[in-house]
Amino acid sequence: MFILSLTYVKPSEDADRLMQPHMDWVNAGYESGLFLASGRKNPRTGGVILAKGDRAAIETYAASDPFVIEGIAICDVTEVVVSRAAAGLEGLKD
Repeated sequence: MFILSLTYVKPSEDADRLMQPHMDWVNAGYESGLFLASGRKNPRTGGVILAKGDRAAIETYAASDPFVIEGIAICDVTEVVVSRAAAGLEGLKD
């Protein structure tokens, strides 16, 4: 599993301007089967996405985020080897 951590490097007003294209990108990530869960950080400094699949494909897809392309956010991709999960979340285990 992978954690994509998006961190704004420009004001959130810049992110607001590209929110719809970013959400279209997020929705396409779910439709492709890469994304498992996502949401905003609190305080609003970016967002987090849980993803599953091939690292190269995930990194390539992360680079296509409109926030990343426009320099609004940077995206760090961290691989996590899940060895234990709560009931109902066993699909997260590798």
